[in-house]
Amino acid sequence: MTAELHISSLVVHSTPKRVMLVSNVIAAIEGAQVHAKSDSGKLVVTLEAGTAEEMISKVARIQQTEGVLSAILVYECADTLDAMNEVIPDANDPKGLH
Repeated sequence: MTAELHISSLVVHSTPKRVMLVSNVIAAIEGAQVHAKSDSGKLVVTLEAGTAEEMISKVARIQQTEGVLSAILVYECADTLDAMNEVIPDANDPKGLH
């Protein structure tokens, strides 16, 4: 089986009083990162996982966190690790000199 990488971004909306708690719970999830949060309870989150099932589990965990009102998947990319690590030459520098 070929190793995969799944990367997703989410917008999470929590109650304002629990935004720090929700942020800490999400940050404790392996492969999760909170990039921004507001006093109104909105958080921008990215998740990494090795399988679709693992990603679904992580999103469900966030959705079930006390204080979370919604967790909306904004973007997902999934591919093999080989494809994710492929070097793509710059169209402006086809020889890779820079």
